[in-house]
Amino acid sequence: MVSLLRIGSLAAAAAALAAGCSGTSQHGGHAAGAAAEPATIEQLAARTGCSLSSKRAAEELQQGACQTARGRYTLVGFSSDQGQKAWLAEAKPWGGSYLVGNRWVAVGTPQTLEALRGTLGGTVMNGAHHGG
Repeated sequence: MVSLLRIGSLAAAAAALAAGCSGTSQHGGHAAGAAAEPATIEQLAARTGCSLSSKRAAEELQQGACQTARGRYTLVGFSSDQGQKAWLAEAKPWGGSYLVGNRWVAVGTPQTLEALRGTLGGTVMNGAHHGG
């Protein structure tokens, strides 16, 4: 899971650059007005029946690993919308599947993420496809 923190560090740098480039919100999925408070990874883990392991935190993100009957997945929480957007921009070229919510991402197999989506909500996104 160290690679997620490394991507998070890159994302923080990209977020700092992006923050100066745009003064408008790019999240079309958020309702106008006051948005619901983002869930922490601890709250997400509790909703999915997981005890977080390998928990790591940095200024701009925190992450933890989960293993339940639904599968194995990683939860990543972000301190800002810009940080989340930058993290996804850095992660997607590496491939993978992501369940994306309000300042959080779950990373796992498509089947696991679809199962989690019923409990957590969010949108499943896929990174770049690599292979023949």
